[in-house]
Amino acid sequence: MQDSGGAGQHPGDPERTDLSGTLAKLTEEDPAARVKLRTRLRNYFLTGLVIVGPVTITLYIAWYVINLFDVWVKPYIPVVYNPDTYLPFSVPGFGIIFAVILLIVIGALAANLIGRSVISSGEMMLGRMPLVRNLYRGTKQIFESVVHASSQSRSFQKVGLMEFPSKGIWAIVFLTGPAADEIAAVRPADDLVSVFMPTHLLPPSGFVVFVPRASVVPIDLSVEDAAKIIISAGMVNPGAQKRLAELAAAKTSGRTSVQ
Repeated sequence: MQDSGGAGQHPGDPERTDLSGTLAKLTEEDPAARVKLRTRLRNYFLTGLVIVGPVTITLYIAWYVINLFDVWVKPYIPVVYNPDTYLPFSVPGFGIIFAVILLIVIGALAANLIGRSVISSGEMMLGRMPLVRNLYRGTKQIFESVVHASSQSRSFQKVGLMEFPSKGIWAIVFLTGPAADEIAAVRPADDLVSVFMPTHLLPPSGFVVFVPRASVVPIDLSVEDAAKIIISAGMVNPGAQKRLAELAAAKTSGRTSVQ
């Protein structure tokens, strides 16, 4: 007598053939899907890196500077004003706050007649010391130059292009203003201007040159956008970013109008 279930297990049964084919397709690895998944994971990773990287580095540097100021300044804070003496935990950043307040007070005292007299007496005393006076004068000139350069009148005024290091190769430069009178007097016919030329990804790295005004071509680019191009090694294009922002704004406004 024939088994009733034998027909379903026959090798030539079409239903079993279709089932085997379906299982085979499911177990097959699709190369296109695998590449697509790998690309998507890589994009997710890069997006997360762009978001987390700058935040982490900024917080790390800020925390390092805060701890550095606390180690330097807190030992000199009077016990009465130091919150670490009467709190069960340390207050981070109090050293910076105390240092800023102290500098403001010193600056206010130096603005009046008594403060200027005290400072002049101290400078006169340091100026009579053989080794200390050279160190003090050099350090003071450095700080005065930094403060003077960071003022609004001496900040970067315009962005320009200049052929450097050879003809046909253009570099981004920052115009800081006309050259000093002593320098301009050397070549009065050239109308020399002061130009800062960055030479590294770090903004302070570079050198100051005095070139004829005709050698610098001003461009319609903000100082911030030019700094982004230099720091990113040319990977950041402010024009493309502006265009993307305009497209995003147009798309958003289109969605708003539809709603």
